[in-house]
Amino acid sequence: MGPDGPHLLERDALRLAVRTLTAADTARWDAFVAACPEATFFHRAGWKTVIERAFGHRTHYLFAERDGTIVGVLPLTEIKSRLFGHALISNAFCVYGGIAATDEDARQALDTHARALARQLCVGHLEYRNLRPFHRDWPTQDLYYTFRKEIAPDVETNLKAIPRKQRAMVRKGMKHGLKAEFDGDVERFYALFADNVHRHGTPALPRRYFALLKEVFGADCDVLIVTHAGRPVSGVLTFWFRDEVLPYYAGDVPVARELAANDFKYWALMRHACERGYRVFDYGRSKRGTGQFDFKKNWGFEPQPLHYEYDLVRLPAIPQHNPANPKYRLFIALWKRLPLPVANALGPAIVKNLG
Repeated sequence: MGPDGPHLLERDALRLAVRTLTAADTARWDAFVAACPEATFFHRAGWKTVIERAFGHRTHYLFAERDGTIVGVLPLTEIKSRLFGHALISNAFCVYGGIAATDEDARQALDTHARALARQLCVGHLEYRNLRPFHRDWPTQDLYYTFRKEIAPDVETNLKAIPRKQRAMVRKGMKHGLKAEFDGDVERFYALFADNVHRHGTPALPRRYFALLKEVFGADCDVLIVTHAGRPVSGVLTFWFRDEVLPYYAGDVPVARELAANDFKYWALMRHACERGYRVFDYGRSKRGTGQFDFKKNWGFEPQPLHYEYDLVRLPAIPQHNPANPKYRLFIALWKRLPLPVANALGPAIVKNLG
């Protein structure tokens, strides 16, 4: 480096500014997300609209800009709840988040701004949901894992890549005459989703949230429904991003297990993605020790730890607002006993604050 090198670097850093996303910046933000290797579907600007309109939460979408060019983004959602506390999360209702940037100056500027904002807002904690570690000095937890695998360009190769026992379940679904079709709305899916989470003792997200996902993300958000003799038995709401397919929300009825409808559902989606030229199947997040975790492993997907990092601003420890927490066992048992219409009416007011 020449004698002016350090001074040039300092001037380059001085040209960097952190700004808050406005409607006028949305196209530039999404163009950056589409091009940045670190960015995910959950960094898209549309989540700001969905979260604000579905839940009423305040959002703080920050971007770093140098000479008029976006070089980093950080979507943040502020959740303030009497039950679950006050948090700043990147990104709430999403499995991935954190800072996506093209250089370290942008990354550090966004991080500094977020930490200052967390203290200005007096939140309990700031949370980054990272695919890779960033703040190794922050408290973290190894509760969540993601499952990602490349899709072969040939349909039959993908079928043969599924381990034998799980492949037999896919064929079982075929023998039962299951059909897979895409819906233009979320009505059939929501009935399956709400019934499923109720059986597991979990409050359901509101129908409006899923309708907004379809409205805001358009063709990049699909609903696949599996039917048996014309009756919906399983469904999945899926995101499409670059060359990736992300089955994100799912639901089914009890008979789906004996019909192997869930295996058939994910195979139908993988086959469709293969035929469309997609190259990565992202099975999403699961907690260690759960049936979902084991199901995805049985498909031949290797679990990859997610790095959820916490800046404890006012809290003494990482909050544990998840069904694995023993203190929620009684609540889960009672919730299962509620009539489904009552659970669907009460659930959104609770789950909107879990993020």
